[in-house]
Amino acid sequence: MSIQWVTTSLQAVFNILGVAGAAYVALIALVRMNGLRTFSKMSSFDFAVTVAIGSILASTVVSKNPPLLQGLTAVAALIFFQRLISRFRTSSDTFENWTDNCPVLLMDGPHILSQNLDKCRVTRSDLRAKLREANVLHYGQVKAVVLETTGEISVLHGNEEFDDSLLEGVTRSV
Repeated sequence: MSIQWVTTSLQAVFNILGVAGAAYVALIALVRMNGLRTFSKMSSFDFAVTVAIGSILASTVVSKNPPLLQGLTAVAALIFFQRLISRFRTSSDTFENWTDNCPVLLMDGPHILSQNLDKCRVTRSDLRAKLREANVLHYGQVKAVVLETTGEISVLHGNEEFDDSLLEGVTRSV
């Protein structure tokens, strides 16, 4: 039985270390040039870009194809397009609406909006898990639960006064 599938040559190890180091330094430079938003999850396309960058870098580091320069060019292109899309999103509400999903209300106060849960494919057990995660002790504490544009679920709760403007732009019924 061959153990080739478990081992590799010393040359391959050094190649991986060199490519990984160069990719790491290049990624730091690209992120510094682009700013903090590079790996944010402010929208679903931000998340997709983050996953794509990870995939490209992994492929570049552990295989000869794509070569380092080609992989870094792809990463730089994704970061450039992310920056371009972000700029268009901030300058045009129409463009923002075209690229982003709308946040959806899942609970209005203590009331579960079953139709919205169904449309968003969120189960009641998913909802209860998020309520527990937010340390909600009873449904009466809940002011609102929102499925955000990133797929995250936000739970607004507490005994304080609630500013309804926090739900501006949130779809109340799907």
